Amino acid sequence: MEGRKAEFLLTNQYKLMLPSKILTWVILFLLIFPSFFQISHSKLDSYSYLAAKRKRMSEKVRKMFYHAYDNYMTYAFPHDELKPLTKTFTDSLSELGNLKLEYLPEQYKGSALSLIESLSSLVVLGNQTEFEKGVFWLSENLTFDVDARINLFECNIRVLGGLVSAHILATDSTKNRLVQGTYKNQLLDLAENLGRRFLPAFDTPTGLPYAWINLKYGVMENETTETSTSGCGSLILEMGALSRLTGDPRFESAALHALRKLWSMRSSLNLLGTTLDVVTGEWIEHSSGIGAGVDSFYEYLLKAHILFGRDEFWRMFQSAYIAVQRYFRHGPWYHEADMRTGKSTYWQLTSLQAFWPGLQVLVGDIPAANLSHREFYYVWKKYGVLPERYLLDHMMLHPTEKYYPLRPEFAESTFYLYQATKDPWYMEVGELIVDSLNLYTRVEGGFASIRDVTSMELEDHQHSFFLSETSSSASFKLLA
Repeated sequence: MEGRKAEFLLTNQYKLMLPSKILTWVILFLLIFPSFFQISHSKLDSYSYLAAKRKRMSEKVRKMFYHAYDNYMTYAFPHDELKPLTKTFTDSLSELGNLKLEYLPEQYKGSALSLIESLSSLVVLGNQTEFEKGVFWLSENLTFDVDARINLFECNIRVLGGLVSAHILATDSTKNRLVQGTYKNQLLDLAENLGRRFLPAFDTPTGLPYAWINLKYGVMENETTETSTSGCGSLILEMGALSRLTGDPRFESAALHALRKLWSMRSSLNLLGTTLDVVTGEWIEHSSGIGAGVDSFYEYLLKAHILFGRDEFWRMFQSAYIAVQRYFRHGPWYHEADMRTGKSTYWQLTSLQAFWPGLQVLVGDIPAANLSHREFYYVWKKYGVLPERYLLDHMMLHPTEKYYPLRPEFAESTFYLYQATKDPWYMEVGELIVDSLNLYTRVEGGFASIRDVTSMELEDHQHSFFLSETSSSASFKLLA
């Protein structure tokens, strides 16, 4: 989830101060009863084993990241994404979410999308030199004054989110990541420029934004009015942060208005559909779940509450979460249901649903998170990776959606559960994920997506989010 980066910038500090008399009694207690806190040799051996394993695995993940990043920089930069099998590139920003590949611009030559998404990962891995090089290259070369029709949701979470996060990291005075005096908010200026190009998308009768907008010319004539719940309900983190950083309230105001309008369209069961019309405000697809088209709506509600501290977001999320648990959940699985009746419609597991256990950890529902996470684990173990769609009612793969595009959600949820429980089993799952990626997707020119999980046939595409989310989730788990 990319949007998905700002929450990692939040920090908490806890200090424990004991009065001197209490401290004296604590010391006396330890002197009299030293065995109370003795650690057995077996536990020490276990801690040593886990520490050694974490060190070994962290180095493996570090090498994975640089294998993907270095190949991108060698064969694809400054274009958008790497084609690892042919060691070439694709200018994919205008293709994201555009399954029919319509209206592709001839003059668009890329926006260094994979570099933008890599910046925060470079900081996680401690590579200040490469981070600085990336920041200043973008500062001097990146422009959004291009005739390119882009998907608002994808461009927001990947490009705007990447620029805002990198700006915050670049201006962290406690770390001195850049040479003093050389950074003058260039990334924030780029983010603000991009945000302004987003604003015409919100000029609709409902305030719900168009799914597509041309970066140079705004909303095109005869543009489709159909969008998804995620598309208009997952903008508040990046656009809200942009307003807070620039002092321009328009970005947060537009995203907040869209979110409130969307929430007002919920059913009496507190459920939302999957797709809607931004002009009429009518639902198109009434069936929904926690997967594609809706997933990040739930994620953004909770994380917006964490980031901005508004009770309004928590109230929305709490009502939505209770409804999901009541109408979508069936044991450890989550099916889809009609927003109007709550009756089940499609019994399927999708790879995007794998974010849900991580979200449950953030809300404190650890037992439910563990239960659903294990089901995703079983499917991963069965196929070697997580297929895009798995039919629960038939316990089989979807006949056409058998691919795995290097998605990060399962790795992210594993990270959250490990951090919450420190259960070493989740470290084992992390190792399984890393080993699977190396075994099935690593090629000489980077990491390739999987076209068919039954044959492990590869597809010539290394998605930019592999550098920002998939590898980062593994890095956080192993370096934290």
